[in-house]
Amino acid sequence: MSRLHGLASPARFLRLADRVQPWTGWGAALLIGAGLVVGLGFSPADYQQGETVRIMYIHVPAAWMALFCYATMALGAAAGLIWRHPLAHVIAHSAAPIGACFTIVCLATGMLWGKPIWGRWWVWDARLTSVLILLFLYLGYIALANAFDNTARGDRSSAILALVGAVNLPVIKFSVDWWNTLHQPASVTRIGAPAIHDSMLAPLLLMAAGFLCLFLTLLFVRVRAGLLARRLRALRHARAHAPAVGGMDTGTGLS
Repeated sequence: MSRLHGLASPARFLRLADRVQPWTGWGAALLIGAGLVVGLGFSPADYQQGETVRIMYIHVPAAWMALFCYATMALGAAAGLIWRHPLAHVIAHSAAPIGACFTIVCLATGMLWGKPIWGRWWVWDARLTSVLILLFLYLGYIALANAFDNTARGDRSSAILALVGAVNLPVIKFSVDWWNTLHQPASVTRIGAPAIHDSMLAPLLLMAAGFLCLFLTLLFVRVRAGLLARRLRALRHARAHAPAVGGMDTGTGLS
C-alpha cells in the first residue's frame, strides 16, 4: 500500500513513466506489426466466414481495450474520490479519450464485419447496444470533466459518472450469455480451452498485447500533459489572486 501511495506522487509517477514509456512504445509497434503480419498473411481463413474473419484481429482486441480503458478510468475515479489524489483524476481523464477511440474502432470494425455476415451494418442486440452506451459514457465523462471552471468540481462530478457507468461493464461482458444475441459466446476467455485454433489465437493475442502497450504509451503522454496543464492553471490562478506589488498605493504614505 505504501508503494501505491508513493506512486501517487506526480514526480515519482513521471519518473516511472520515463523509464517504462520507451518499452511500451516499441512494444506496441513490434507487437501490432507482428500481429498484423501473422493475422493477415499467415492465419487461415475461416471455413464459414472466409477472409472476413481477419477483421477479428482488430475488432476483438479493440473491444477488450474499450472495457479495460473504462475499468482504468473507473479505478482512477474511485481513487480520486476516496483518497483525493489529483494524479488519480488525471489518470482517469487521460484514459477516457483513449478508451473512446478504442470503442469507436470496435464499433466501426464490428459494422464492417457484420455487413457480410449478418447482412446489415447494425442490429440492436444486447452486445452492440451496450457497447454503444459505453461510447456515450466515455463522451459524457469527457464533457462533464471539462464543463467546470473549478477543477475539483469537474473531477468529482465526472468521477461519479464513471463509477455509475461501470455497471455497464459486466453487461457488455455477459450480454451474450444473458440474452439471445447475434454475437457468438466467448471463445477465448471461456472456462477451459479456448474454442479457437492456435493459428488464430496467436495473432489475436499479439494484437491484444500490442494494443495494451499502445494504451500505456498514450496514457503516459496524456498524464504528463495533464499534470503540466494543471500546474499551469494553478500558477495562473495564483498570479491572478496575488496581491499587487509595487502599486501606487502601498499604505506607507510615500510618493
